Amino acid sequence: MRQPWRRAGAADVEAVAALMEAFYDESHANWDRPAARFAMRRLLATPELGEIWVAPGDAGYIVLTFGYSLEFGGRDAMIDEFFVRPEARGQGLGRAGLDQVVDWCRAEGVTAIHLEVESHNPDASRLYRRAGFADHDRHLMTRRVEDARPASEN
Repeated sequence: MRQPWRRAGAADVEAVAALMEAFYDESHANWDRPAARFAMRRLLATPELGEIWVAPGDAGYIVLTFGYSLEFGGRDAMIDEFFVRPEARGQGLGRAGLDQVVDWCRAEGVTAIHLEVESHNPDASRLYRRAGFADHDRHLMTRRVEDARPASEN
């Protein structure tokens, strides 16, 4: 049996930060890395906001955040980030992590799990479809809220 993914805690900050860096580098995203690192630390310290899961051998991570949806009947979750190191892909590790997170969400009463996938990533799209995720006739829109953090956290 494959070793399960683990829920991250304060001791995993550096491992998760290294995975974030690898993910951001691979995706060529223009991320605010200090803000993302701040948010990751806050998430680890505040479980009611969500969970971070780490793959065996620190080979990947999944960030799950919580919300609430009338449409979906209650507490929902968003897979905000999902990354498996390239050398660990194609071995079922990502699917095992998704399945474990879905099972955990079911046990916690989460009614729906959302995620976004970049259109130029067909491998990820296939993985998500095989794991039961479906496209909707919608697209994600985003507006950043400037100075949204309380003054004590700026």
